[in-house]
Amino acid sequence: MGLWIKKGDTVLIARGKDRGQTGKVLLVMPEAKKAVVEGLNMITKHVKAAGNAEGRIEKREAAMPMERLRLVDPESGKPTRVRHLVVEGKKVRVAVKSGKVMD
Repeated sequence: MGLWIKKGDTVLIARGKDRGQTGKVLLVMPEAKKAVVEGLNMITKHVKAAGNAEGRIEKREAAMPMERLRLVDPESGKPTRVRHLVVEGKKVRVAVKSGKVMD
């Protein structure tokens, strides 16, 4: 399965508690089919004290399944599907709605 979402892409959350919000992809985990989106799907993590550092409670982004994410077309700002085409001998992603090359 080819990946349609890459690090640095802007995505829209289609399902879940953050539905309708957009964010930038920070990390993609292809083997787990998950991605981490900046500022979305926040969880509370309890960090244990280690050495001189004190224990703390911090908020961080959690990974979410890629099926929940929709790639945002840079031209229209709306979610779009992606086609993979070979242009000048290189495989690129093309937005279905606008026909623009995304890579």
